[in-house]
Amino acid sequence: MAAQEWLWLSLSEVADRIRRREVSPLEVTQAALARAERLQPHLNAFLTIFAEPALDRARQAERDIVAGRYRGPLHGVPLALKDIFAMRGVHVTGGSKALGAWVPDDDATVVARLKAAGAIFIGTLNLYEFATGAVLNPHYGPTHNPWHLDHTTGGSSTGSGAAVAAGIVYGSLGTDTGGSVRIPASLCGLVGLKPTYGRVSRQGVVPLSWSLDHVGPLTRTVQDTALMMSVIAGHDPRDATSSRLPVPDYTAALTGQIQRLRVGIVRKFFFEGLDADVQQAVEQAIQHISALGAQVSEVSWASVHRAPALYTISLAEGAAAHEAWLHARPEGYGADVRERMRLGMLVPATAYLKAQRVRAALGRELAQLFQKVDVLLTPTVAIPAPKLDAGPGEIGAPTGALRNTLRRFTQPFNLTGHPALTVPCGFSRDGLPIGLQLVGRPFDEASLFNLGYAYEQSTSWKDRHPALSPERSVPRP
Repeated sequence: MAAQEWLWLSLSEVADRIRRREVSPLEVTQAALARAERLQPHLNAFLTIFAEPALDRARQAERDIVAGRYRGPLHGVPLALKDIFAMRGVHVTGGSKALGAWVPDDDATVVARLKAAGAIFIGTLNLYEFATGAVLNPHYGPTHNPWHLDHTTGGSSTGSGAAVAAGIVYGSLGTDTGGSVRIPASLCGLVGLKPTYGRVSRQGVVPLSWSLDHVGPLTRTVQDTALMMSVIAGHDPRDATSSRLPVPDYTAALTGQIQRLRVGIVRKFFFEGLDADVQQAVEQAIQHISALGAQVSEVSWASVHRAPALYTISLAEGAAAHEAWLHARPEGYGADVRERMRLGMLVPATAYLKAQRVRAALGRELAQLFQKVDVLLTPTVAIPAPKLDAGPGEIGAPTGALRNTLRRFTQPFNLTGHPALTVPCGFSRDGLPIGLQLVGRPFDEASLFNLGYAYEQSTSWKDRHPALSPERSVPRP
C-alpha cells in the first residue's frame, strides 16, 4: 500500500490493516511524521513533534507483532494530543509560557491507557492558552483550518482538530470546558465527543475549571470515536470525580438501528441566530434522521438561555486553579488570560453560588426533558469557521463576541455534564464544514454513537477531505 492510500483511512481501518499485516506500524508512523513536518508550516497544528521516540515505539510495535503480541485495539496507530496532558519525559506547556520547563514524571491516566492499547504518539498539539479561548494563541500563534487556511479551527483544542482533519494522525485527544472538543471537531468536519462528566479521567490534565473540564477524542468517524472511548473511559482512583459505573462496549452499540429512538429538537435558543448555511444543513439532517426511522419531535427547555452562568463558574475556578502559577510567573501568561484570571479572583462567593443554582436548575429541567426523548439534536456551532482575522466583534450572530458565538450551543452541556457528540452534517457555500450536536442522558454515550453512526453511514460527509490548497507558509509569532 502506498502512503497516500492510507492517509485517509479511518483509525479503525488502519488498526485492522496493521493487525492483518497489510501495513506496518513503522510505515504509518513514518508517513504521519512526514506529513506533520510538511504541513506544520501551513497549519501550525503542533507545538512539539517527537519523531525519534515515535519511530522507536513503532519499531517495538513491529517486534511485538512478529512475536504475536498485540497491545490492544490501537496497536501501532499514530495519534497526537493537546499540549495540556502530562506525558512522561515530554515538555508540557498548556499553550502558555507560565509552566516554565515542566517535564512530567508520569503520564496522565488517559495517555497511559492509550499507550497501553498500543497507540503511538507523534507530538503535542497547539491550543489556546490554558484552554481558555477559541481562536488565537498569543505565544505560539493560531492554528489554521485545513479546509481554508485563512479560517480558524475553533478551539480551544485547535491543533487537535487540524491534525486529524489534515490526515496527519488518525485521532487526537482534547479537553472540553465549554465546547473545546466539539467546536474544532465541527469546524474541521470531524466527530468529537464530550463524554459524561466523570466518565473519563482528568488526572494529569492541566486544569481550567474543575467542575466543567472534560476529556474527549476527535476522529474522522463515529466508530473511531467509540473505539477511543472504549480505551480511555473508566474509573480512575486518582480522579475523585471519576465514576465507578462499568464501561460498555461502545463499538458493539453501533447497530445503525434507530427506529423508535425519540429525538427532541429545542427550537428556541438552539435555532436562533443561525447562519443560513448552518440552518439548511441541520434542517436537512433532521429530515434525514426522521427518514431513517427516528421519532422526531419539538420540545422546550425553559432556562437554557441562562447557560452563560458557565462563565462565572469558569472564571472563579480557573483563578483558583492557576493562583500559584499566576503569582509565580505572571509574565508567562498572555495579557488576555492574565486579565481573565484577575477577574476570576474578583468573583464574589455570592455570584459563584448563584451560578451553581442556575446550573442545578438546568440539570433538573434537562432530566425532565429526557423523560420525553432519548436524544436532543442541535446545531453544534451557529456559524461556519470564521476567518482568523474576524476578531472579537460582531460576526452575524446575536451573542456578540466570537468566543460566545462559537460556544453558545455547546456550553449548556458542560454545565449539566451530559454527553454530547458532534458529527459532520454538511458544508457551507464556501466549503466549510458544519456539525450536528447530539446530546444524551448521563452515561448513555452508546445511544449517541448509534444515532451518529446511523446518520454517518447513510451520508457521504465522512468521505470528503480538505485539499489543503493553496498551501502557504504561516509566520510564527
